[in-house]
Amino acid sequence: MAGAGTSPRERYRTQLRAEIKEHAWEQIATAGASALSLKAIAKQLGMSGPALYRYYASRDDLITELIRDAYRSLADTLAAAAGDGLTGVGRALRGWALADPHRYHLLYGTPVPGYHAPKDTTAITSELMGTLLAVCGPRTEHTPIAEFDERLTGHRLAEGPREAVTLHRALSVWARLHGVLSLELAGHFTGMDFDPALLFEAELESLL
Repeated sequence: MAGAGTSPRERYRTQLRAEIKEHAWEQIATAGASALSLKAIAKQLGMSGPALYRYYASRDDLITELIRDAYRSLADTLAAAAGDGLTGVGRALRGWALADPHRYHLLYGTPVPGYHAPKDTTAITSELMGTLLAVCGPRTEHTPIAEFDERLTGHRLAEGPREAVTLHRALSVWARLHGVLSLELAGHFTGMDFDPALLFEAELESLL
């Protein structure tokens, strides 16, 4: 149960941090992450700037929290869909992105000027890759990949070509699905005489 075993002060702090994040998402939806302002959020909450800084020390701290939340949500969503294979994961990715495009763009859109994420911020992406690897078995055991695996810093696999092919395919799937999805969310298909959902499904089917 939320709040069980915590003091009223801790519950208030948790609630206020959640409200701050809600206002931050509203700002991002209106003007983009680069325009995020703690002072503006403090004003909306009827607080002073220094009072708000007790909850988030800087704009970057708040952005980091939003990014962590977004990655956690996406990782959980894809993991829940993994039982339906690559099709389920692909559809879950699109559904998650369409449900909140601003959240998607914070993770995969244009980097926020001046923001540098801590090294542990994207550690959860290893979970995303784990889900992809689970649903992206290799097409064959002998697909040529040349030196691709050896060039992947931090993802070198030593057990043999089958594992390397799986990694290659997972990254290719990730790139192609995000390519279609990013174009759709950016509005680049507007005015074209086709349904982006059908294009996404066709791309997904070609990856099976």
